[in-house]
Amino acid sequence: MRLRIFTEPQQGASYETQLAVAKAAEDLGFDAYFRSDHYVKMGDVTGEPGPSDSWVTLGALARETSRIRLGTLVTAATFRYPGPLAISVAQVDQMSGGRVDLGLGTGWFEQEHTAYGIPFPSLGERFERLEEQLEILTGLWGTPDGDTYSFSGKHYALADSPALPKPAQAGGPPIIIGGIGAKRTPRLAARYADEYNVPFHQVEDTGAAFDRVRAACAEAGRTRPVVYSAAQVVCCGRDEAELERRAGAIGRQVSELRGNGLAGTPAELVDKIGRFGELGAECVYLQVLDLHDLEHLELLASEVLSKV
Repeated sequence: MRLRIFTEPQQGASYETQLAVAKAAEDLGFDAYFRSDHYVKMGDVTGEPGPSDSWVTLGALARETSRIRLGTLVTAATFRYPGPLAISVAQVDQMSGGRVDLGLGTGWFEQEHTAYGIPFPSLGERFERLEEQLEILTGLWGTPDGDTYSFSGKHYALADSPALPKPAQAGGPPIIIGGIGAKRTPRLAARYADEYNVPFHQVEDTGAAFDRVRAACAEAGRTRPVVYSAAQVVCCGRDEAELERRAGAIGRQVSELRGNGLAGTPAELVDKIGRFGELGAECVYLQVLDLHDLEHLELLASEVLSKV
């Protein structure tokens, strides 16, 4: 089982804070450092010093780390045109030596769109745009050197693109698609995803979502394997006092976190991660909400990562 550190910098984190977490995650042996792609805070936090752009941040981290994988969970298709997004992600992949994964979704948080002047169409249109973006990204990255790429869709059109730059990873970075939608999400995952992620759901619901994607892959005749993964809020303590302290620091209750996330002693976390593994999950994203508590990462590495 691979464990990845997943952060929410829009809640309040400078670049220096994110760098400290990424370097600690790398030094401690975690598989990846991921971040959300949001522009407005959520809940009762200040959000200061303000949002940071995910791909600008990951480009900088690419040059200040050497082993750990880097990515988004997930970039909103509403935020960027597919051509410029393909360029940005390919460049960060080159800068990292081929260590990038791209999580891509429809976008869902209307407030961040209105706050920064980003159009927020209906859910149906957002899915249409996501599907076209997935086709364009894979098309641009998969175009042979010296050839051009064109596309004509309902929302985007590209004519004779040089399809440059090319990512370091042949064919492009792995694409992650997530969510628990019953129809459109499994279909898109079966067609485009290297990895399918279920965020913040209990074990049973996660297993049902995995099965829907497996069925969609079978229906589409897909033979290429899909990596299945889950994302969970993490809160670990050696004892109840330490656990209560960490839960309080992120404004949550231990009882709620135990039911809806990965919370408890290291042994409890190892057991629950094992339950996700029994469903076929190969990777779990640990959503760390207190980015100043690096001792939390050390505990997770020494007592959880070493045992899964």
